[in-house]
Amino acid sequence: AKRTRQEKVKEKPLPRRRPLMSKPVDDVYLTWLYRRPSYELEQAVGMLKRFQELDFTHPKQFVYINVFLDMALQKKKKVDPFSSGVTLPHRFTDEVNKVLVFTENMQEAEVAREHGAAIVGGVELIKWILEDEIQADFYVAVPAIIPKLIPLRNKLKRKYPSTRKNSLGSDIPKMLQFFRECHEYTVEDENKIKTRIARLDMPTEHIIANLKTIIHDICTFKPSNFDPIVQRLVIRSSTSEGLLLNLDGILPQVEKVEEKEEENAADEDQQKPVQESVSP
Repeated sequence: AKRTRQEKVKEKPLPRRRPLMSKPVDDVYLTWLYRRPSYELEQAVGMLKRFQELDFTHPKQFVYINVFLDMALQKKKKVDPFSSGVTLPHRFTDEVNKVLVFTENMQEAEVAREHGAAIVGGVELIKWILEDEIQADFYVAVPAIIPKLIPLRNKLKRKYPSTRKNSLGSDIPKMLQFFRECHEYTVEDENKIKTRIARLDMPTEHIIANLKTIIHDICTFKPSNFDPIVQRLVIRSSTSEGLLLNLDGILPQVEKVEEKEEENAADEDQQKPVQESVSP
């Protein structure tokens, strides 16, 4: 009897979904019947500012972006979820990140304190970090002490000092300047990034510059010979609806150098005259 029911369910034709229409003609309509409209970046920021004026909400509210990623690579491989920090061209908050510096050199420790390090120390900090007695937003270290920090690798995970993240090096002032002011974002749910980028009362060009800085940094985590890592991009304020953005002009333009070189070589071959051998 169960098999008969399952067979009947399989034989039952699936309901045909009506194709979505492009643009509504009335002011009131069912949103699920139409494709979601997309907007140019400057137009969308202007709409957010207009929404705030019409709704009488706080003018200094945060502006957020939701980034939906294509993490796929070749042969069922994919980009691992990542986190990163960037220095935005236009800061929108006075908050300063808490940075811990690992060093056992007294002179380096003094330099770190002078440049704003929240915590400075050596291997004696390992116990306190493992017991959650000490926590920081970022952890940086000098090369001499990194072999002694291996017990913290599993604890700190993505925040463990490394040269790839520019958190391991000898230039303590440079590392502190970056990490104290940098804006951090993280991939959530395997393929989404939700982060704030500005305040709504900032000039439109400043909001756009901050957004493009973050998007360009995200695009560095996937090789350019694959499809763009950014699939969809939505911008919103704290009190507004989300606006889908047109990605043209937002994603970095990647020039395929190899293809250009091959084309140039082919053109040169066609332009070269055929030299006939002349017997003496």
